[in-house]
Amino acid sequence: MLARKFNEMLEPAGITINGGNPWDIQVHDRKWFGRILREKNLGLGESYMDGWWDCGRLDEMFHRLLRSGLEERIKGGLLYLSRLLPGSLVNLQSRRRSRMVAEQHYDLGNDLFFSFLDSHQQYSCGFFQDTDDLDRAQERKLQLIADKLDLSAEDHLLDIGCGWGGLARYAAQHYGCTVTAVNISQEQLQHARQRCKGLPVQFQDCDYRSLSGRFDKVVSVGMFEHVGQKNYRTFMQVVSRCLKDDGIFLLHSIVGNTSKTCCDPWINKYIFPNGVLPSMRQIARATDQLFVVEDVHNLGPHYDKTLMAWNDRFQQAWQNLKESYDIRFKRMWEYYLLSCAGAFRARNIQLWQIVMTKFGIGRRQPDRRP
Repeated sequence: MLARKFNEMLEPAGITINGGNPWDIQVHDRKWFGRILREKNLGLGESYMDGWWDCGRLDEMFHRLLRSGLEERIKGGLLYLSRLLPGSLVNLQSRRRSRMVAEQHYDLGNDLFFSFLDSHQQYSCGFFQDTDDLDRAQERKLQLIADKLDLSAEDHLLDIGCGWGGLARYAAQHYGCTVTAVNISQEQLQHARQRCKGLPVQFQDCDYRSLSGRFDKVVSVGMFEHVGQKNYRTFMQVVSRCLKDDGIFLLHSIVGNTSKTCCDPWINKYIFPNGVLPSMRQIARATDQLFVVEDVHNLGPHYDKTLMAWNDRFQQAWQNLKESYDIRFKRMWEYYLLSCAGAFRARNIQLWQIVMTKFGIGRRQPDRRP
């Protein structure tokens, strides 16, 4: 009975319970149906981690689910709403709470991340123009950012949320500029300092709200998703304060199509605690009378390819990882990578690179996209 009802509900997405297509859901425990009705997105992810169901192509299943609009029709209920309210009522990304995502996610272990990342250790969207190779796509992304910033040897670049230092290292090596890079992940900072020895790169364990100094260029890649809607304006004020009047700022961020105050409950619990995707409306409000938007470039389809490449590498590396991580973690990680790939494929979320200059200065428009 429940299987039939679920099939009727899933019909617009072309997904069948225990069907023969690779994107169909194979249910192993009949308690799964009630769990999904009660717990929605959180139950869907946790039941996959627990082995209650499988799917040959998780990425395509999520692509079909999101493209059909099914999520919007079934996600209601008091339990779901209770998980959205905290982001509206309190600042989940305060200074005191800001290190939670570093400790839970980015400090998991470099062995995990380096098993599937490229040689530049870029944990953000690649640029697959004229290539299908992840390493080349990430190098093209770094070059694209440097070109948009018009980097030169005379520049002092501020990198907010520098990861393992790949962009800072690339900028210093290829353009000869000085780099100040900030982060709050201890695992990432330790590796970044070692990898950039001998280069004009200084790393700081620093919350962005504590930044000081003046810089020719500012870049932030894959960090704004952790700032939170109550802090968007503060972030932009910090960047404006730190950027010289004739400087250029590039923001590289995943962006949602609608304004929200909280992330998906499963992502929030297991992957990025207290994270939330900004919308273009929220970014525009945060930059009002602070920045002139010079260029907006949507790289969303490239993130689908990036995530699929990461999952392929993660699966290949699992034999070496399984002594440190259990099978529930493996299922969690592949669910994370493939569900996000499906979301980008469905155009449910985007990846924007936004080039900005300071408001009220009258600066000449920089050469924008190469």
